[in-house]
Amino acid sequence: MPYRRSIMTKTPGTLEDRPTAQSPVSGRIDPVGEALHQLRMRAAFYCRSELSAPYGIDLPALPGSLMFHIVTSGRAWLEVDGEEPLCLQPGELGLVPHGRGHRLVSEPGQPTRDLFDLPRTLLSKRYEWLRHGGGGAPCSMLCGAVSFDHPAAIKLISALPRLVHVDAWSEPEAQWLQSTLHFIAAEASQLQPGGETIITRLCDVLVIQAIRAWMRSSQAGGSGWLAALQDEQIGPALAQVHRQPEHTWSVESLAALCSMSRSAFAARFAELVGESPMRYVTRWRMQVALGWLRESDATLLEVALRLGYSSEAAFSRAFKRAIGSSPGAARRADAAPLPVPTP
Repeated sequence: MPYRRSIMTKTPGTLEDRPTAQSPVSGRIDPVGEALHQLRMRAAFYCRSELSAPYGIDLPALPGSLMFHIVTSGRAWLEVDGEEPLCLQPGELGLVPHGRGHRLVSEPGQPTRDLFDLPRTLLSKRYEWLRHGGGGAPCSMLCGAVSFDHPAAIKLISALPRLVHVDAWSEPEAQWLQSTLHFIAAEASQLQPGGETIITRLCDVLVIQAIRAWMRSSQAGGSGWLAALQDEQIGPALAQVHRQPEHTWSVESLAALCSMSRSAFAARFAELVGESPMRYVTRWRMQVALGWLRESDATLLEVALRLGYSSEAAFSRAFKRAIGSSPGAARRADAAPLPVPTP
């Protein structure tokens, strides 16, 4: 069995072991920044694609994964059911956040072939090279699939729409984004020693930047978990629940953090988050517990005590209600990514 770090070397209830993000202006806790900080990705695979028109590739669904496509030269159309076809030009990023099946085509409506039916060159365990098409107009792109383990990251990804488009040229960071894309293209054209590591790290940065760009747009506001994180009243309560899942929270104590009455806080929380404060606290604790079970060798009792439960039995009952399986079964299934709800 691979080494698992113990979670019990940290003192329950302290904040020193939890990374925090603060506003550089006010010094207040930044709940959105904390969620972005937890976007640590596990690579499923990366693929350098050299395509020529006409072509059509049907990419299967990968539940629990975020898939992305970065065009480095030429153009490609990205088709996701229920969305308008998206034309990707050089320097543009298309993200399919919820692991849905989708298509890459030279023109909308082009017939497709299943990705796994196409010949691919395996360059390393998680990096491959695909060449496909009819010999016409060329298109080069870098594609990938990543997954997330931290509950804040999973919650953030679940809040994204079915398709995210970022035009790197229109962003304030256009210059460094374009330099990064050119660097990726150069590395992908001739994989050097360490090139795969460089490409994957840069792609991780670009995925986070794409999410940040979308969050800055008008599409990100209004309602839902992201809006709750950014809400001046509810955001502080969410941040503290995320940082201290083991604390004995109540509606009254959370409302006090926000300087609100119990009833006003409960109503505002439910309006933005879509569930009651205490149901959210319990589900968050169990997602944290699931991560601990998969990443450490802690016993069920240790996890239960760390989260404030008096017994393993009480913890196991709450865990099964929230996750749908027993803690032991969830730990045995640790090869699978944590589920990402789809909108």
